Amino acid sequence: MAKTTTKKTKSRSAAQTAVKKRSGAKAAARSSARKAVKSKARTTTAKTSAKTSATKKPARPRQRIAISHHREEDFKADGLRAYAKYRDLGIAAASHGLAQAHVIRLQGPCDPAEVSKLHFHDVDFQMVYVLKGWVKTYMDGQGETLMKEGSAWTQPPKIKHMILDYSDDVELLEVILPAEFKTVELKA
Repeated sequence: MAKTTTKKTKSRSAAQTAVKKRSGAKAAARSSARKAVKSKARTTTAKTSAKTSATKKPARPRQRIAISHHREEDFKADGLRAYAKYRDLGIAAASHGLAQAHVIRLQGPCDPAEVSKLHFHDVDFQMVYVLKGWVKTYMDGQGETLMKEGSAWTQPPKIKHMILDYSDDVELLEVILPAEFKTVELKA
C-alpha cells in the first residue's frame, strides 16, 4: 500500500505542478493581452488627442473686464451714421474684437431722405434695445415695426433693413458680433 500512496502523492504533485504551470502561462497570457489592450488604448487616445488639438480653434486672447459709466462727453459723432452719436462701452477692446456694444443717440429731427437707406451688415449677431424714445424700422420679411422704450430685436446676418423714423430723444443699445464688420448700402 505504501507504493500506491507514494504513486498517488507523486501523481498529485505532478498534476499540481502542471496546473500551476498552465495557470501561470494563462496569467502571463492574460497579462500580456491586458498590456496590449492598454497600449492600444493609449495610442488611440494619443491619436484622438492629436486630431482634436489639430482641429481646435486657436485660443482667443483672454478677455478683460470692461466698465463704462454714463458721461455726456463720451457720445461722439464718429460712428457709422452722420445723424447719430455713439457712446462706446469698451466691449470691443475688452473682448479683443469678439463683440461691440454702444449706446446710439439718433439726432433729431429725423430726415427720411438721409436716414431711410436700405442696407445690411455683414455680422454674425446683432441685437438692438430701445433705452428711450421710439424708432420705426423696416426689416426684410418683417415689414415696418414701431419699437418703443423697452423693445428689443435681433437682426439676422445680412438682413436688409432701414430706419424709417424716430423720436428726437431716442437712445438705443446695440450689441454686434464681431466688433469689426462691413455695411453694404443697397438701392431701394
